Amino acid sequence: MKTLKDAKVGETVKATKLTGEGPVKRRIMDMGITKGVEIYVRKVAPLGDPVEVTVRGYELSLRKADAEMIQVE
Repeated sequence: MKTLKDAKVGETVKATKLTGEGPVKRRIMDMGITKGVEIYVRKVAPLGDPVEVTVRGYELSLRKADAEMIQVE
């Protein structure tokens, strides 16, 4: 399964599943990333961490570990 970490810059993907548990999953959902939402990958830092995305009209930076918990299509 493809995760948000694997998405390329300039790509728009759709979240299909969140694999985190407990407070980590809750924090990702509180940031607006829920099942079915479209995520546009704006930038990736030179070493791959963090990833800057646009979700629901605002910019958001995610750590690589958090991006791995978001399955996309």
